[in-house]
Amino acid sequence: MENAIFCQSCGMPMTESEHFGTNKDGSKNEDYCIYCFKDGEFTADVTMDEMIDLCAKYTDQWEQDITKEEAIAQMKEYFPKLKRWRN
Repeated sequence: MENAIFCQSCGMPMTESEHFGTNKDGSKNEDYCIYCFKDGEFTADVTMDEMIDLCAKYTDQWEQDITKEEAIAQMKEYFPKLKRWRN
């Protein structure tokens, strides 16, 4: 995933065109994934901590051998660097 584009809301790697969210005009949005952004709007009005909690539910599907707690700690460091959560 060296050249992968990562969702700037949830951090998901977007490796296929169907992973990309959509703009209001139906074009692909290269900043956000389909789960976070659809038709030019975020799919959920959540805080960064709420997004981390939501993502933590899926850590068993990650290809990393880390605990849920380790994943949450990593997300708390990584998410503030993402476009949606930067101040």
